[in-house]
Amino acid sequence: MKKINIKPEYIYIFKALILLSIITIISHVFREHLQIINIALIHITPVVFVAMYGNVKATVFITFLSVLLLNFLYIPPLYSININNELYIWSLIIFVIVGWIITVQAKNLHTQTKQNELKESLLNIISHDLRTPLSTIHGTINLILSNEKLDEQRTKNLLEDISYASLRMKRLITNLLDSTRLTDRNFDLKLEWCDFEDIVGVALEEFSQKQGEDLIDIKIDDMTLYWGDNTLLTQLMVNLLDNAFKYSKENTLIKLEILNLNNFIRITIFNENENIDVNKLKNIFDKFYRLEDTNDISGSGIGLAICKSIVKLHGGEIKAIQKNRGISIEIDLPIIKRVEI
Repeated sequence: MKKINIKPEYIYIFKALILLSIITIISHVFREHLQIINIALIHITPVVFVAMYGNVKATVFITFLSVLLLNFLYIPPLYSININNELYIWSLIIFVIVGWIITVQAKNLHTQTKQNELKESLLNIISHDLRTPLSTIHGTINLILSNEKLDEQRTKNLLEDISYASLRMKRLITNLLDSTRLTDRNFDLKLEWCDFEDIVGVALEEFSQKQGEDLIDIKIDDMTLYWGDNTLLTQLMVNLLDNAFKYSKENTLIKLEILNLNNFIRITIFNENENIDVNKLKNIFDKFYRLEDTNDISGSGIGLAICKSIVKLHGGEIKAIQKNRGISIEIDLPIIKRVEI
């Protein structure tokens, strides 16, 4: 027998249907002992249950189903649908009003809760992810200033630490600004001809020598220019590399591949990591989402969300899959314009 799969976000509708079925059976069995007003009140329970989730369509569906059952089983003539009956009309009006009020309140509460969660996440980013590189910069500068006997190599290493920390701050601030900017419905792409070799080169400059080209294998097809937003595509590449560097196993090679597949450009970046739960990969493009088993890794959880926004603005698709003991992020960008030769 084939198993029925119900999406987690819609399980409450299935529960409401079960509740409505149980209520209908009980009411029908004891109908001689219950007045119609009590039966009607009982049948409004599934409507209230669904309305609490703030889904208007689900509330309307359960409301009409409850009223139809009430009409069919209890409003004369029994076992028929009489939409002109005054009791049916008033029951429908009351059910709709109750469902609408609760749905609106539930949606407002959900929106407020979500806003509070976003504010809390933003405060965590500012208090932790910005403080960490700032502390590194401040501590390293103090070390250099207070120790005049540092040799040239030691000083160079400390300056690289400062550079690395400042680049982290720059990426974080850029992402915070972009996360707001890209959600604007009036946002317009600044389209121009882009060269992916140049984009990758500029993106790599955002990282320190410790994360240099020795740790990444790059393959870029010979291709003509791509019609897109050069600034956003560079930010896309920076965030993809940043994510791969942070979550790859130590001293393992990151593979970046950009292929021209005639109708679209495919960007694939792979890094080894055996600790990530494959069932949670679908959530990694959500804003402020961070995998539970990566709490020891610094990050804001908005880098990949920005990647998704940039890809969507270009009409493309992005996904993450488990592959060869690691994570592969694949992006398809449609070619909407070709260079005329």
